[in-house]
Amino acid sequence: MRKLAAVCAALVATLAPAIAMAQETAEDVADTGDTAWILISAALVLMMTMPGLTLFYGGLVRAKNFLSVLVQVGAIAAIASLLWIVAGYSIAFGPAGNGWLGGMDNLMLNNLGNVRSATLIPESAFALFQMTFAAITPALMVGAWVDRARFGWTVGFCALWGLLVYAPVAHWVWGGGWLSSAMGTLDFAGGIVVHTTAGVSALVAALLVGKRQGFPRTLMLPHAPSLTMAGAALLWVGWFGFNGGSALAANDDAASAIINTHVGACVAALVWLLIERFTVGKPTSVGFATGAVAGLATVTPAAGFISPGAAIVLGAIAAAVCYPMIQIVKQRLKIDDSLDVFAVHGVGGITGSILLGVFLSPSLGGIGYAEGKTMISQIAAQ
Repeated sequence: MRKLAAVCAALVATLAPAIAMAQETAEDVADTGDTAWILISAALVLMMTMPGLTLFYGGLVRAKNFLSVLVQVGAIAAIASLLWIVAGYSIAFGPAGNGWLGGMDNLMLNNLGNVRSATLIPESAFALFQMTFAAITPALMVGAWVDRARFGWTVGFCALWGLLVYAPVAHWVWGGGWLSSAMGTLDFAGGIVVHTTAGVSALVAALLVGKRQGFPRTLMLPHAPSLTMAGAALLWVGWFGFNGGSALAANDDAASAIINTHVGACVAALVWLLIERFTVGKPTSVGFATGAVAGLATVTPAAGFISPGAAIVLGAIAAAVCYPMIQIVKQRLKIDDSLDVFAVHGVGGITGSILLGVFLSPSLGGIGYAEGKTMISQIAAQ
């Protein structure tokens, strides 16, 4: 028996390193299904920017400014993507951060892991997905100053904003920074990081740039509502990747996020049309498109945390809050936020982020405060 025990002990000692290596290798292998979903989601989010946002904004401006809006959005997406690779990703998600900024280990996307911590996808796929967020967020702000800002100023401002505002805020909320670690802030897919930051910054930029000639006395109608509808449709479809991909896996969280995203957009668009029917006498295509985007922005911070019933309520609230805010900003405050970036994205993102605290309750179908899974736990567990 002693000899048998000695032989078993020697065998275990011999095989232990191989077993440990096999376990480590298994943990370091990405799931192909999850990876494929994240790659598809990245393509969908890029579609939101080009051509979705370009057509949405392009149809809303006057004809003489159509091409300038398209090239501004395209140039911003291009430079934001490059800066994300150079330094933005490291600022937002680099390890060994101080709570305010990530570490600088991932400059130029160097030193990426085979698998992103707490996920089953390659870190390169995660960086790609997040790059599309960094590209569309500053591009959203273009709508606040169309018709009156020079190309060079627009691209330069948005490039600096991406590094000085977007990347740090992404770290605070998604990269294990102080808002998530110290305050428990939840933001499933960008109600704070994307829509609130872009909306508030757009409002400030509109104040700094000044008003268009003739504002608010001259009526400045959109030159191609059909393009706006087409752009809104692309945004709507692309938002499935925006919110669904934020689960960082092809699972029930992603499916739930997509269902809630679609429900919120549907309700907000319909309620917006109803409000138009009673205020201006008839529903409009631009109203439908704007209402849908307001619903999408409002449901984004909560998409993976709430029930479809809560998404219905959020969609209705989105229209009820964002619609009058357009009039408040332009008519009462006299701020020339040309395409209502703050009223739709900023107010929508803020509203959804606040109401998430209500609809997160299990009694209302939410996941509950203690679980806090999906995007936050996966990214913050760095």
